[in-house]
Amino acid sequence: MKNWSDVLKASDAAIFDWAGKQSWAGPMRQCMQDAHWHAEGDVWTHTGMVYEQVTRLADYPDLSRLEQIMLLFVALLHDAGKPATTMLDPETGRTRSPKHSIAGAAMTRHILRELDCDLPTREHIVNLVRYHGRPPYLLESRDPERSVIQLSSLLSNRLLYLFALADTRGRHAEEMSRPEDTLHLWRDTALEQGCFTAEYAFANDQARFLYHRDELTSLHYTPHEEPRCTVTMMSALPGAGKDSWLARERRGLPVVSLDAVREELDVSSTDNQGQVIQAAREQCRGHLRAHRDFAFNATNLTTSLRKRWIDLFADYNARIEIIYLEPPLTTILKQNKAREADVPERVIHRLLAKTEVPTLAEAHALTLTGNPS
Repeated sequence: MKNWSDVLKASDAAIFDWAGKQSWAGPMRQCMQDAHWHAEGDVWTHTGMVYEQVTRLADYPDLSRLEQIMLLFVALLHDAGKPATTMLDPETGRTRSPKHSIAGAAMTRHILRELDCDLPTREHIVNLVRYHGRPPYLLESRDPERSVIQLSSLLSNRLLYLFALADTRGRHAEEMSRPEDTLHLWRDTALEQGCFTAEYAFANDQARFLYHRDELTSLHYTPHEEPRCTVTMMSALPGAGKDSWLARERRGLPVVSLDAVREELDVSSTDNQGQVIQAAREQCRGHLRAHRDFAFNATNLTTSLRKRWIDLFADYNARIEIIYLEPPLTTILKQNKAREADVPERVIHRLLAKTEVPTLAEAHALTLTGNPS
């Protein structure tokens, strides 16, 4: 299979056969798991068992073909991060794989990008991989309803629940630490909150924004939507077309650009950026104090980096709209070379590897714009 179109036409058996021949399957075959929880042995053996259990789910025939394929890819990649994270716990001598779901999510994004999977579907699968371990531990959450509601902005709770069933059934364990009753609790909680098959129906965008920031304690309270201004926050690799998008879609809007600030201060992108950030923040504050709509133009490729700016905008009660652009990598590299101050290709590849695509949990509105080759 060379692309996502081939995947959509393939049978379940053909997809698994293809996966077993990929470079990322080899390390999974070599990665052994703790026998107490995974007596079946290596990660790939567990992967195959989970894959089969997905196809045996009672709900499987009722899913759309796209939903079936999404679950199959979650099965294939949910533990793909284990080879890179597996270690022996020095205190217990047991095998552990801390943060393997985070590593697996990054791998999933890369693998699906290579297949030209459309951006919304790709990121849905990435989020399912990232949070696949949540349902079994719902009872350990200090606020189970919040856990379920917040994830509904990122993924389908129904698909997450169905995968958790398959993951639980696709293993041999000395002690069952994942009783299915707990998984049913995830389903029942999502049903009670009205977010099993759709995002939770927040009163408005501000309510969702504050809820994800843990600043809204009661869903019975409807916060006023009276923003002082709107900030259009760009997020994309260098050369992805952020300037062109703003010129086309936000014509005449004032722009705070980190590249422009660097040029004004004569600071290279490889120099210390402290002076650049400080100057850009002051420019942003000027627009925010004046209650003036503006765009913030920078790469903004990681959640933590975006949060620093979002916190600033939120302090001034701004409405925040994130625009994420992801044209094909070939287009990005070509456009980057045409820039006056082009970024070395090795830097773009490094930035691509650490990119965390924005989610609706971060802002009042989100636009994902992809153009698969």
